[in-house]
Amino acid sequence: MAAEEVDAVVIGMGPGGEDVAGRLAAAGLDVVGVEARLVGGECPYYACIPTKMMVRAADALGEARRVPHLAGTASVRADLTPVANRIRDEATTGWDDAAAVRRFEGTGGRLVRGRGRLTAPGEVAVDTADGQLTFRARKAIVLNPGSDPAVPSVEGLAGTRYWTNREAVAARTAPDSLLVLGGGPVGVEFAQVFARFGSAVTVVDTGERLLGPAEPEASAVLERVLRAEGVDVRTGARVRRVSHSGDEFQVEFEGGDPVLVRRLLVAAGRRTDLAALGVGAVGLDEAARTIPVDERLRAADGVWAIGDVTGHGAFTHTSVYQAPIAAADILGQDSPPADYRAVPSVTFTDPEVGMVGLTESAATGRGLPVRTGLAELSSTPRGWIHGPGNDGLIKVVADADRDVLVGATAVGPGGGEVLGALAVAVHAEVPISVLRQQIWAYPTLHRAIGAALEDLGPRA
Repeated sequence: MAAEEVDAVVIGMGPGGEDVAGRLAAAGLDVVGVEARLVGGECPYYACIPTKMMVRAADALGEARRVPHLAGTASVRADLTPVANRIRDEATTGWDDAAAVRRFEGTGGRLVRGRGRLTAPGEVAVDTADGQLTFRARKAIVLNPGSDPAVPSVEGLAGTRYWTNREAVAARTAPDSLLVLGGGPVGVEFAQVFARFGSAVTVVDTGERLLGPAEPEASAVLERVLRAEGVDVRTGARVRRVSHSGDEFQVEFEGGDPVLVRRLLVAAGRRTDLAALGVGAVGLDEAARTIPVDERLRAADGVWAIGDVTGHGAFTHTSVYQAPIAAADILGQDSPPADYRAVPSVTFTDPEVGMVGLTESAATGRGLPVRTGLAELSSTPRGWIHGPGNDGLIKVVADADRDVLVGATAVGPGGGEVLGALAVAVHAEVPISVLRQQIWAYPTLHRAIGAALEDLGPRA
């Protein structure tokens, strides 16, 4: 079948892909959006929204269990059913993307269901249920393939009925026992959620600490909290073999006793198969982990890339940030270039771990002259108000020569919201001398920012 000529093809209709495709279609271009799964991507169906509904429900249980410390007595009986129903009925509409499809088609774009790949410069082939379609893009191809759960090559794991985040989100009951393989944001969020819903949880990571890329002080707080809630945290641990029989997984380690659990959740990061995407057809490295892009998201002649695949953070907000920049470049419009110096992220545990910019180790690794300041939440009025079980801190990382913040971490109740003030400071490169003059509302958590700034000490 001859190739059909269109103006633009967008492979992957996650939040960023849908955004850029809609912008191009609304501008009058003939746009084809290609999606093999659900329009809207991982975020609204299996990640950001449904997982945070689970987190919110688990936080309600956690708060209720603090009543004896704060206000009297309370009886708590955990039941995953209400949140499972809300995920199906309110958030995902039964994992149906009809509304998202109508939204995109309302911009004038056309959706093609199938798996797209580059086959030549300016050419995309799509494998659909009815056969292969080929499109020639006159103006642009945008790659937004997203990512899939990475599954480690552990003996015996392949072929078992392990969970990824997708199966965990769809659970209607909490398992009696659960092992979480991976101590990153996804792993620790699910570990705490299921522990609060009554599962006996073990979380395992090969690194020395949970949330490896985070500040070590933040990792220490989170590990302390999870252990206090009954989670078996095993860092520096390597899984040697997995076996499954009947209703149980047996997980064996290189040293240490094996663990028997009802469910095994793989949360070992994300990956994109660039070879399957066919990037070699436009001169890109199919063996790479990510696609290098410039400040306008250009990846190759006539090809733009956005989202996880660019390596600037596997976050919905990064993809949505990049989409209008790519669309403007394709349309020949002026727009500011991409700027990643203040990329924020939040791990929605209790306490939340919010991070922006560079950690101390990352800043040192770039050769910056680093100063840091730390304020412990437990030593502030906000910590006293919240009472036991509300650990946290603010850590700031400064470029000593320029006297500006290049990174910060906020751990505590609403740590992700507190991060907003720190993100503005890092993004706008507000002088530390100006930040120190700010009046911080009392007795808020963000007031601890002022204490952390004071802990930086005077400029050398």
